[in-house]
Amino acid sequence: MASHNQPHTQGPPTCPLTGWRLLTCLALPLAAAAAQGPDPRRTGGGGGGGGSWGPWGPWSPCSGTCGGGASFRTRPCLRFPEEQPCPGPPRQYRACSLEDCPPGSVPFRDLQCSLYDGKPLPGGRDPYQWVPFHGAPDPCDLACLARGHHFYYNFGRVLDGTRCGGTTSRDLCISGRCWRAGCDGTLGPEAGREDACGECNGRNASCERVEGVFREAVPPAGFFGYKNMTRIPPGARHIKVTDRSRNYLALMDAQQRFLLNGDWTVDRPGLYPAVGTEVRYSRTADVLETLEAPGPTREELTVMVLFQAPNPGVEFEFWVPKEGGRGPSPLRRQQQTREAQAERPPEAPAATAPPQRERCGECPAAKGKSRRLHHYCSSDFVFRAQILSRRSVGRETRYDLRVVETYRNRFPLERREFAWAAGPCACPLLEEGRHYLLMARRHVNFEGTLNRLLLPRGGYARPWTPREDRQARQLAGRCP
Repeated sequence: MASHNQPHTQGPPTCPLTGWRLLTCLALPLAAAAAQGPDPRRTGGGGGGGGSWGPWGPWSPCSGTCGGGASFRTRPCLRFPEEQPCPGPPRQYRACSLEDCPPGSVPFRDLQCSLYDGKPLPGGRDPYQWVPFHGAPDPCDLACLARGHHFYYNFGRVLDGTRCGGTTSRDLCISGRCWRAGCDGTLGPEAGREDACGECNGRNASCERVEGVFREAVPPAGFFGYKNMTRIPPGARHIKVTDRSRNYLALMDAQQRFLLNGDWTVDRPGLYPAVGTEVRYSRTADVLETLEAPGPTREELTVMVLFQAPNPGVEFEFWVPKEGGRGPSPLRRQQQTREAQAERPPEAPAATAPPQRERCGECPAAKGKSRRLHHYCSSDFVFRAQILSRRSVGRETRYDLRVVETYRNRFPLERREFAWAAGPCACPLLEEGRHYLLMARRHVNFEGTLNRLLLPRGGYARPWTPREDRQARQLAGRCP
């Protein structure tokens, strides 16, 4: 693609309501403000005896009436001649008129290019029609593509208040520089930033990051089809899923309707609406496939894998609101009323039972490859977990777990679960804070009123190590 350049020229100071002079006039106040004083990206002066800032003045009129624009305000530096300049910028910019323009309106950048329609380039004689070219190195250059030709021309800077990127970009060009639009409406390096939880200038305090790797292998029988990978709850943000295989990622909503790559049909890369957000789906020739969505999600989203080949591992991560805004998982929901009933009464003397380690013997251990395979195949869940807490509830021991990674699960697992061990002696005895490889069963009573995650006495519970991880992965596909 050929490129031509022409120095940017400043429009006349008058403001007749015709053509390009009107657009130039609209941007003159912003350009004049940007030309005054030190660059707002630098701080003025240095040592002691500096001046102090006065109050901010009013905001200037917006440079646009719809589709985005910019306005500014200034503040005076109050100082004696011998004092240092005030630190910080003397002016501040903000985005304005962010509502979409009416249907059929011409975008601001398109309008600027169209002002040169029918006019020859300097040194040329042929007239051209122009449309924006978004592949130029500087997003704040007015780069326009000649219709029907394979070259673009740089007419100089765009007018202040023009979006840096396409029509969806919130960042604006001011005096030839792309200024970031903050969540607080201001522009520039000091503009507010959203944290991962969606709070302006927050510190990620109200949400937490969930990440993992889905490593489930294709069954040895050769089943090729859809497999649930993870569930993303409502309110999730900054979702990213990465696959490096010849399999395909798929999405399904809470009503079990496919949103992407469903019904054995692979969709083209692009943007897809999904549960209140927009998913960017990309796939390259070297089998790199990604799903990304800013969120927040309005309802639960299920990520699936359409198996076509061996699975080297699918990475996923997202941010969710912290516990308190979400209900417990099905394995935890039906336990809460029973916990209160099973707690030891307050008047029971604490000395009636000696400490657990004084009266509990050694737990039976599962040793050897055959026992490991037996436990793996007979378990409903095989997963890595961190022990958050341990407490006695009646004649049982309850562990509060953070599920880090799953190797095998016949039923859905949440990132936080309760796991139960029978008897007052915790067996297996798991230490708080440590990571374990656990093989557990789902326990549902006859009436269907109790649904729990059970750690059998003599079951498989080992401190997690890379060796345990490797051995667990080797068991995949070996169950009869």
